[in-house]
Amino acid sequence: MDAGAEVIQDDGFDGAAKMKERLQRRNQTRIEDAERRKEEKESRSVAEEKDEYFSKMFGEQRAAIEELLSGCSGADRAAVSQKLEEATAKTAQLQKFLNDSVLFLTQYELRQSQAALQKLQASLAEAREKALPKKKFAFRARSKAADKVSAPEPAPPAAGSGEVDSAAAAEQSGFSNMDNEFLTKTSEEIQKRDVLLTHLTNCKVRLFGSPSTLHLKHIHGCEVLCGPVSSSVFVDHCSNSTLGFPCQQLRTHNTTDTQVYLHVTSRAIIEDCQGVSFAPFSWSYPNLDQDFSVSGLSRERNNWNQVDDFNWLAAGTPSPNWTVIPEADRKTSWDP
Repeated sequence: MDAGAEVIQDDGFDGAAKMKERLQRRNQTRIEDAERRKEEKESRSVAEEKDEYFSKMFGEQRAAIEELLSGCSGADRAAVSQKLEEATAKTAQLQKFLNDSVLFLTQYELRQSQAALQKLQASLAEAREKALPKKKFAFRARSKAADKVSAPEPAPPAAGSGEVDSAAAAEQSGFSNMDNEFLTKTSEEIQKRDVLLTHLTNCKVRLFGSPSTLHLKHIHGCEVLCGPVSSSVFVDHCSNSTLGFPCQQLRTHNTTDTQVYLHVTSRAIIEDCQGVSFAPFSWSYPNLDQDFSVSGLSRERNNWNQVDDFNWLAAGTPSPNWTVIPEADRKTSWDP
């Protein structure tokens, strides 16, 4: 009788213990679920706050640049130069802010912001051209001996052209209307300036240094290599060429059968292009590390193979307009 009572008592104790354990597990699961929901809510809140902060700051900085540009109208030359210099600096800061924010922006937000920034940069160039009109550039072709990167002497002005005034020279550098030449610019000539290469055919170009922006227009059968570009590279009407540069952003239009050796901290964008292929940037020269530091670009972040094709919207299907250069076909040796 006592033994039976003891067994019943033990079974009752075990049942109560198991029930208590199940209740504790259930309660722990509720607590963990509540914590997870809280973390998810906080994470969404942080993301929303980041989006709101980015939109607010981007809009304010954009408005400040537009106000500076509108203030150029009717102002004297000294005031215009000061406003354009300030607008240029603010545009570079806005570019950096956009690239620092790229990780949490949606593709739509990124494209809209990049388009807005490109419009600002075009407005800045237009305002500079209108307020501080430049005379035509007179560049001197340089031979392979120029690889010693000695400073070039300006060529005598051609008929109908003249020397670039000091204000314009401080803003822009480059080469134009040349065929079958080896062309170089030193760091002193392009550092923190806008560089324009236009109407070049069968030329080799080496740009040593860190320009602010790089514009390539009507480039055919050329090989163009440039040091780190602190903001954007714009390519338009380029064909049968090889390009190489680090930059924050790449915008490529109307380009065919061209290889791009790229280091980009944002994303590359192509539009109205065919036969464009990409590989990691592989050119090197003695002061490349120093120029990377000047540019402010991250050496660790390189989105060379993340390309947005604005003419290809089929989700999940690769664009036929660009490819990755196979490793066996990539160029690694550039100059003797």
